[in-house]
Amino acid sequence: MRTHASTKHMHNDAPDTAAAFDRLSKLPEGHERDILRQELVNAWLPMAERLAGRFKNRGETLEDLRQVAALGLVKAIDRYDPERGCAFVSYAVPTITGEVKRHFRDHMWSLHVPRRVQDQRNRVRTAQHELAQTVSGRPPTEEEIAARAGLSLEETRAGLEAIGSFSTLSLDAEIPGTERGYTMADAMGTSDPALDVVIDREAVKPKLRRLPERERRILYMRFFRDMTQSSIAEDLGISQMHVSRLISHSCDRLRREIMQDAA
Repeated sequence: MRTHASTKHMHNDAPDTAAAFDRLSKLPEGHERDILRQELVNAWLPMAERLAGRFKNRGETLEDLRQVAALGLVKAIDRYDPERGCAFVSYAVPTITGEVKRHFRDHMWSLHVPRRVQDQRNRVRTAQHELAQTVSGRPPTEEEIAARAGLSLEETRAGLEAIGSFSTLSLDAEIPGTERGYTMADAMGTSDPALDVVIDREAVKPKLRRLPERERRILYMRFFRDMTQSSIAEDLGISQMHVSRLISHSCDRLRREIMQDAA
């Protein structure tokens, strides 16, 4: 697998893997297909990591961003169909960047905010910045922001509230109007975490027995022996990416089955 040398391509580190993808699409499930799939992952991983680097310094470590980008790369490889006539790079780039953006949207907010409100927040924030250049001596009004953002007053107010949801006040912060040193944490009760552990353990126990032996072993090594994915991969003789995919697949399956039982 070689790298394109043409400067016509906006991603000069995109490897030339068209023949490999064509071959992958014709191979049945099995060892040979798994090997070729892993070769494709290895070939495209440098570009995925470069794309992840575009999102650094936004509150998430570069290593975590690279793992998210690698997950997006695996999804792109598994879903790509060369018969559609689209170059893989044209499919992979938006898939990888979309996965990273989804990570920020779903994991970096301090409070859960619906996607619709997140969009309103972004439009309100942009309108505020633009109005700050034209309105001097005072902050823009809600009506001005709404008109600039093309939103209703209700949507604008929701967006303004959501701006404060990306970060929250620390529980160690003092509560205004109370005795010195009295914090939010002092006003909160406590719960016994052991009770949740018992409930979770009993709920997942019968589901674990249904997993294949290798998946059970991997989950045991990861969550009971606290081994890293790299250590597990070395112990089992498989790639770290394969371990990550198996853990994700197993956890999703357990979560789905438990939620179905609860429903």
